[in-house]
Order: sequence, then C-alpha cells, then structure tokens
Amino acid sequence: MAEDKEAKRADASASADPRGRIVDALMALAAERRFEEIALRDICDKANVSLADFRDFFPSKGAALAAFVRRVDRAALSAEDQATAREALRDRLFDALMRRLDAMAPYREGLREVVAWLKRDPLAALAINRSLANAMRFLLEAAGVGCEGVAGAIKAQGLAFAWARVVETWLEDDDPGLAKTMAELDRALTRGERAVVALDRLERVAQPFKTAALAAFERRRRVRDAFRRRAREAREGSEAGRL
Repeated sequence: MAEDKEAKRADASASADPRGRIVDALMALAAERRFEEIALRDICDKANVSLADFRDFFPSKGAALAAFVRRVDRAALSAEDQATAREALRDRLFDALMRRLDAMAPYREGLREVVAWLKRDPLAALAINRSLANAMRFLLEAAGVGCEGVAGAIKAQGLAFAWARVVETWLEDDDPGLAKTMAELDRALTRGERAVVALDRLERVAQPFKTAALAAFERRRRVRDAFRRRAREAREGSEAGRL
C-alpha cells in the first residue's frame, strides 16, 4: 500500500513538472512509433510545453531518455528502508533491481522500442550506456559494494551489461510473476558475484605492484622538480651576474 501511494505521488509530481511531462511524452510516443521518427515538436505537443521550454530542460530527446533512467534510479533507491538494509548484500541488490523493473513497468511498450532503437544506433547505445553504468554504480553503493577507482568502474559496467540482458528477458516475459526475469536476474547476480570475487582477488595481487609503481613515479617527480629548481636557480644567478 505504501509503495502504491509513493507511485501515485511520483505520478502526480511528474504531471505537474514540465520535465516529467516531457519524459512521459517521450516514452508514450516511443510506444507508438520508431524512436527515430519522434520529433522534438511531437514531444512538446504531447507534453504541452513549448520548444523553448524543452530546450531549457533538455538538449536532445536522448537527454530526456537519460532523465527517464534517473527517474527509475530514484524509484529503486528511495524505496530502500531499514529492513532491507539488514538483508544480505545479494538480496539487497536483487530487491533494488526488481524495484527498477517495477518503476519501468508502466513504460514497457515504449521501452521495447527504445531497446530496439539502441540496437539500431550504436552511438546512442554508447551514450545511454554511460547513464546506465552510472545508475548501476549507485545501486551497488546502496547495496554496500564499493565502486571507487578502476575496479569499481568495471563492476558498474559489468552490472550494466547484465542488466541489459535482464531487461530483454523482462520485455518478453508474459508471466505475471516474472519467473523468467527473476531467474535471469538470479543468474546474472551469480555471475556477477564470481566476477567481483575474481576482480577483488586480482586487485589484491596487483596492489603491491601498484604501490611500487606509484612510489617510482613519485621519485621521478621529485628528481624532475629538483632538476628544474636547480636549472631555474642557475638561470636566475646568471641573469643577476649580467646585471
């Protein structure tokens, strides 16, 4: 019941907010036609905003799509409570990803076309992948998985790839209980756990070499700075002698 009230409040907020109306209009139009055929004017007409308003909020319809990704992120992240915080890491991540699917459910037909469009447009797919990888980074952090540095970026990108497979399964899953989707998500998290363990192990093995490399770099920097300082002092002394 609380989740239903939260969804209603989110819908009401989106309808009152021009940004939200633009995102809703884009997803509604995506359910009706090919994504490439959706003009900015079409979105503005459906959202009841001017083209100038659209430009104030978004530089492109791709940016509006990225805003949809952030909306889904908020739904997945804001529903976390103290009860779920006490769950095992894998369960917290599973629940957060399922909340993502719940938030996406009203836009399922539009998302079907968005996924097809991304397969047709590799450049657009790369742009959306950045938003999606960032979304996965936040979900991992919420679940208690550190995502700093190169290793963190690899974890987030790996989950983004896994999530793309889960979404494709979800789009074709007609079971109200989403049995196929949950099975695919479970497999994805199992593969992800193995990859994270291997990555953490590799990072621990590589840490001494990384530390040594950083120390060597720091030594070279100090030598270079000392050389430049002596050269500057010699040049300044020579100029003073000429005076």
